[in-house]
Amino acid sequence: MQLAHESLKGLDRDRVISVVEPILRAHGVDAVELIWRSDSQGWVLYLTVERPGSADPAAGVTLDLCAEISRDLSAALDVADCIPGARYRLEVGSPGIDRALYGVRDYARFAGKTAKFKLREPVDGQRVLRGALHGMSEDGFVLLTADGKEHRLAPAIIESGKLTLDFDLAKGRPDHGRSSQKRAGRSAPRDR
Repeated sequence: MQLAHESLKGLDRDRVISVVEPILRAHGVDAVELIWRSDSQGWVLYLTVERPGSADPAAGVTLDLCAEISRDLSAALDVADCIPGARYRLEVGSPGIDRALYGVRDYARFAGKTAKFKLREPVDGQRVLRGALHGMSEDGFVLLTADGKEHRLAPAIIESGKLTLDFDLAKGRPDHGRSSQKRAGRSAPRDR
């Protein structure tokens, strides 16, 4: 099982993963995120899944599949008593079109997609770059074309990254060279 990101603070990590892994394998999916957190309604174990190796994070992850995984995993977690004494919800879903990118493996896998990166330090005066992800160079840099310029980003300067929908391409229009800052500013309310 691939697992891109986990945060299981307060739980026995190995025990939880030993329950989750066979369920995901049986359903033919990988985990993107496995997160134990609280929200306004209480505790939640949040799991996002995707088909292994697919360049489309939502491909083949249906509502029915998520419901089946949730049913099977809920029963397995109850039997294993991995979350003793806690009332919690289990949420299973697809990472969606704005899937978070968690490292080199993701940067290579999603080459050809539009991505947005928040940087730890500015590149060409910008801390946020949005553009076409071209994967990884042979010498280990993330390749991104933003604002008509090719960037070679050291993975260490990337604070966070995610896939984004290119609204112009989705509408069948060329990009016409608008800056990523303008696009990012326009879409900022949807990021919250």
